[in-house]
This record gives sequence, C-alpha cells and structure tokens, in this order.
Amino acid sequence: MWCRGVRGATVVSANTKKEIVSAGMELLQKMVVANGVEKEDVASVFFTTTHDLNAEFPAVAARQMGWTEIALLGGQEIQVEGSMSMCLRILLLINTEKRSDEIVHVYLKGTEVLRQGNGGH
Repeated sequence: MWCRGVRGATVVSANTKKEIVSAGMELLQKMVVANGVEKEDVASVFFTTTHDLNAEFPAVAARQMGWTEIALLGGQEIQVEGSMSMCLRILLLINTEKRSDEIVHVYLKGTEVLRQGNGGH
C-alpha cells in the first residue's frame, strides 16, 4: 500500500461562500470518482486558493461531504504575476495499491493549462 497524491484544480465563478464550497465539492467528488477512492482510503487533504478567494475555507466542502474525521488543511497560493486567478487547488492524499502512473488528476474549467508546466506544481 502506498500513499499517493491526487492533484486537482478548478476556477471558482465568484468569491462567495456558496461558490467556493460548490466548486470545492464538485472538484473533490470528481477526484474521488476518477480514482475509485473510498472515504477510508483518504489520508488527508490540502486545499489552496488564490488570494482573490477568501469568502470561505474550501475545506468546508469536504466537511459537508461527511469527511469529519479526515485531516484537512488550507493555504493560499503565492501571488505570481500572470498566474491564474480565482483558482482552487486540491491535493488529495490517498492510501492505495495504484501505481503513480495510474492516478488520475482532475483539472476543470480551464485549469488544464496548469498541467502544461506553467504553474502546474
């Protein structure tokens, strides 16, 4: 069994509690489905947002999904000139038998460009 990281990102339509939680829940659910993750497989989840998303903690999405016993942490992305705005990123750490090349990373709403090398850490 390995602990693997699943990356995901999305753009949030507005800096409101509702939109941040909704976008976080959509992204997290797609990451879980794409990788066949059960709640018991989750080691922890790290959420980041760009500086322009501060109306709510994105981890609220996981709590609303019933992830009350899982360690969650939030942070803010550094401000790099020309980087994507209104962006929410998730690093989902899971315990799995999958090889790293079998992990499916999920990028929504134009964030696919993050995987092309510019800001796609």
